[in-house]
Amino acid sequence: MTAATLITKPLPAHPLPKKPLPAGWPRERYESHNRRLKAMRLAIALLDTGVYRPEQAPNRTIRRTAADIGVHTPSDTTCRLVRALLYDHC
Repeated sequence: MTAATLITKPLPAHPLPKKPLPAGWPRERYESHNRRLKAMRLAIALLDTGVYRPEQAPNRTIRRTAADIGVHTPSDTTCRLVRALLYDHC
């Protein structure tokens, strides 16, 4: 029996284009929206590198991935949200 080979796509070299958010939202809504976008970008990057389970994604792995894709270092709250997204994926 041979071991399965994991084939991953390389991480994107450039960040995704950003779109302006509509004016008039409360500040908390902008912060929440941006946190969810960042968490989704990080979850996708982790999935692309073969991290499929929340227990495979400690904060240091999520933060290293953020540096790799050019995203500001995520907070502990954002890291928890990334793991929640990975959990929902399974």
